[in-house]
Amino acid sequence: MTGRLEGTVALVTGASSGIGHATALELAREGADVALVGRREDRLTDLAGEITAAGGKALVVPADITDSQAAAEAVERTVEGLGRLDILVNNAGLMLLGPASGADLNDWRRMIDINLTGLMYTTHAAVPHLVKAAAEEPRQVADIVNVSSLNGRNAYAMMAVYTATKFGVTGFSEALRQELAKQHVRVSVIEPGSVDTELRTHNPAAVQQYIASSLGDIERLQSRDIADTVGYIVTRPRHVAVAELLVRPAEQA
Repeated sequence: MTGRLEGTVALVTGASSGIGHATALELAREGADVALVGRREDRLTDLAGEITAAGGKALVVPADITDSQAAAEAVERTVEGLGRLDILVNNAGLMLLGPASGADLNDWRRMIDINLTGLMYTTHAAVPHLVKAAAEEPRQVADIVNVSSLNGRNAYAMMAVYTATKFGVTGFSEALRQELAKQHVRVSVIEPGSVDTELRTHNPAAVQQYIASSLGDIERLQSRDIADTVGYIVTRPRHVAVAELLVRPAEQA
């Protein structure tokens, strides 16, 4: 594979399915070596095989990023195995919906741990390597892309804690962008609307039906649409930073 990211290294969390899987393929297609981070090692191995078969290079890094040490070790394994780190895509996420009254607090903790705290752990470990990459060849710029949600700017009933985590991602991203801008580490946040992934299937049937009825029969986004957005962001010229992108289905109000 050859492309605009030739000579760079990317780390993608939540790479075992959905947006993470599609993003890893997109970055590899553009020439990046890709570290595949997630908890389902068998899926990561299959994805690595797909990338390798197409001429790319992938490193399987099984890890639970909700553990700060595991997140830091995933970053270190990436740098040791692939030589550097130029792009971090924080995509791992969980969406457990339902009324706040009577909710299972463990569900709330899991969403906070994965959607927000885990993202922070991975970012904390990656920033020194990204700053170093931005000061060197090949691009003299590095990228952090955080996958938030439409829920990171709009609040909806039945989604209180999920929304809180995504507002947190959006706010964290903007503050970090300001801190790292002069070091040419670009921080971007993507806010997808409804995407057809397995994310909603983690909910009970009644909640899935609620989601479906609220959307109607619109044509939803596909994982590759968000992967394409990530690819667009990280291939901009060094002087161009895309701070925030809201991407929603054309028919979604």
